Amino acid sequence: MASAELLALGSAELVDYYRRRAAEYEAIYAIPERQRDLWTLRQRIPAALRGVRVLEIACGTGYWTQVIAPVATSVLATDLAEEPMSIARSKTYPKMPSFAIADAYALPAALGRFDAAVAVFWWSHVPRERIDEFLASLHGRLEPGARVVLMDNRYVEGSSTPVSEIDARGNTYQQRRLADGSQVRVLKNFPSEGELRACLPSSVAVELLEYYWLAEYRHA
Repeated sequence: MASAELLALGSAELVDYYRRRAAEYEAIYAIPERQRDLWTLRQRIPAALRGVRVLEIACGTGYWTQVIAPVATSVLATDLAEEPMSIARSKTYPKMPSFAIADAYALPAALGRFDAAVAVFWWSHVPRERIDEFLASLHGRLEPGARVVLMDNRYVEGSSTPVSEIDARGNTYQQRRLADGSQVRVLKNFPSEGELRACLPSSVAVELLEYYWLAEYRHA
């Protein structure tokens, strides 16, 4: 199978997984040992996005959209899967965000341009060989000087789902069980601080919490 076909297959598998998982997705925010980190992130992320027009990548069920919307000037929340986004749309917001189905690797010009972008739990699902493609797409929708906020999981032995597979490019995969008992193979990368700094602008600030990492930079 050609590499392009493999990439497309991986993307389709990921979208299908989140469609099927939509109703149970937010259970991840109830894990007891992660509450301290999550409290910190619920303060830090909106503080970085106060008073700006925000483009949200992979909004899912809108957990972070609800955190950001009260402080941002406006939020356009995007995702490629309709099922989790329908949950996000149904939530209550002090200022209603806009929502759009969009491919993070090919964000259309029709979305507009933004003062800031946020992507939570998205970077880990980007194949290593597509990181530059994603960043080019994202930066194409940002004004000069726009703030970018990225957050995702760190791998913590005994807490994270074990890695079940590593492919030839170094991408790692997990076998995840859904509530119906079925298992799904999911791409889930856990970059080191060094890997993040190598991919992102030299101005990036990277913070490692116990269970999550947070990266912030300004788009040139």
